[in-house]
Amino acid sequence: MPIVQMHLIEGYDGDTKRRLGEAVTDAIGTVIAAPADAVTVMISEHTDEDYMRGRMRRSPAPALPDPCAIVRGYLAEMEARALDAARARLGESFTMRFPGAAPMTTLDELIDWSRPRYRFVKKVIESVDLAAAPGPSVVYVTGTLYGEWPDGTPFEGIRFIDRFELTDGLITRQDVWNDIAEERP
Repeated sequence: MPIVQMHLIEGYDGDTKRRLGEAVTDAIGTVIAAPADAVTVMISEHTDEDYMRGRMRRSPAPALPDPCAIVRGYLAEMEARALDAARARLGESFTMRFPGAAPMTTLDELIDWSRPRYRFVKKVIESVDLAAAPGPSVVYVTGTLYGEWPDGTPFEGIRFIDRFELTDGLITRQDVWNDIAEERP
């Protein structure tokens, strides 16, 4: 089974190395039929004195924040109506798209658009997945919705998928697919 040997300049914390090892393991599993517990990742660290590129000593690049944690935090803040905290996770060019709606660029637009559709909606998250690809980080969130219709009638079990793009640790795009229109009374 695959053995990957990785060399890093010293300076990354344990969580960053764990995330890196998990990402490499997952990437291997998309190409080789190897279960995760059969993939070995070994990380060796080197001091900056022992590392040169282009005839110059180099420092490690900064670790990026965990895109899945950013998205989870954003969704939790939206549900709690901690809108200032949620806004702080959005990039300048943020755009969101919902079924049957024009693109929105602010959380206030979303709240105004959703007001006649339901009193509140919350998510039961079943999975949060990072899609490894060049360009912005892409995170998919799947699960079901529950809440109340405008008349106070409860609903639950409505499927959803959210797709997020993140650049430099900020959410720049959210695309939403759900079955709420099909379930609405």
